[in-house]
Amino acid sequence: MALPNSVSTRAAGVLLAITTAALVAYLWVFLQTTNQVGVAVLLVAAGLVVAAAHRTGFAARLRQAGDAHAAQARLWALAGAVVLIAALYDADFQLLMVCTVLLFATVCLGLNMQFGFTGIPNFAGAAFFGIGSYTAAVMTAHTSVPHWLVIGLGGVVAALVGGLLVLPVLRTRSHYTALVTIAFGILFKTFLEVNDTLGGPQGLNVPGMTLFGYHFNDGFTVFGTDVSFYASYALLALVICAVSYLAIDVLRRSWIGLSMDVVRTDETAAATFGLHIARWKALSFTLGNFMAGVAGSVYAMATAFVAPNNFAFSDSLLMVSIVILGGLGNSLGILPAAVIVLVLPEKFQFMQEYRFLFYAALVIAILLFRPDGLIPRATRLFFRQVEA
Repeated sequence: MALPNSVSTRAAGVLLAITTAALVAYLWVFLQTTNQVGVAVLLVAAGLVVAAAHRTGFAARLRQAGDAHAAQARLWALAGAVVLIAALYDADFQLLMVCTVLLFATVCLGLNMQFGFTGIPNFAGAAFFGIGSYTAAVMTAHTSVPHWLVIGLGGVVAALVGGLLVLPVLRTRSHYTALVTIAFGILFKTFLEVNDTLGGPQGLNVPGMTLFGYHFNDGFTVFGTDVSFYASYALLALVICAVSYLAIDVLRRSWIGLSMDVVRTDETAAATFGLHIARWKALSFTLGNFMAGVAGSVYAMATAFVAPNNFAFSDSLLMVSIVILGGLGNSLGILPAAVIVLVLPEKFQFMQEYRFLFYAALVIAILLFRPDGLIPRATRLFFRQVEA
């Protein structure tokens, strides 16, 4: 009986490896292409390949391979991301784009936990992202705190400030909760603009990151080849995104994730069966804001500048559109959704003036044609099926 299992595992490994290699090659070409016609051709080609994969059953086999060998799929995805960063070793703009996608994906993983696990509609993601960024800006410029600790403190400060919203969030539901977070996001941006200590509308310069004596902004050389300093930030962003994904996946599979699911599904029934509604909502809200703060602290040091306009309500809407596009409650769809929402407007320059129209049209299209997102959330199985 061991032979079929080993063959199945080998076949799944080959399938995942081929898919990863194809995706890395496609993303490398896509990120390097600057001609808008070329970008359009690549998008059409991707659409045709996806349609053919669904028609031939390849997509279903790939999904089964990923579900059956989840650990192997994660390793291939991580290896593919490292290879992509290595392939873009001297492309500053592309590496910064990869770094931005990974950091925004981290924020959206936290938002997805709030939206999809406990049903908290948080429209202030950019505000908590900005809290982490400004925390890093102030601490790196005016203190000698190690930068690895600054990253964590950015998340802690964002979580603590988010604690001010816990009470109104717990006392409201649905669109009323959304209004509370919208108001907080607008107030946060206004506070930054009128606060001269934090640079006012002009913002603040942020020193580059230094970890254990290594200065990220200095870059490095490999076999005599100069590598962009953004590669270091991209690798750090990849580590943060991967750790966040694994932490949320472990949480989702645990009894904590099960309790959060029950709270989201029906608060009245959850309370009837003795679940502490406030506890699970506060936990998901705090953890999500912590992740946003951590990502924001790295983003500030990677871009070397923070300003109120970087954390406007429109950026929060962008994050929400990523969560909806990826699929509420499903972490797997966050990264491809972030690539679509963040990279496409950069590739099509004419979209820069109409990007908010693009986001609105994208959300409407999702609600009409794929209301569950790119990768719908699978139904939770409470009991493992046992074959007779």
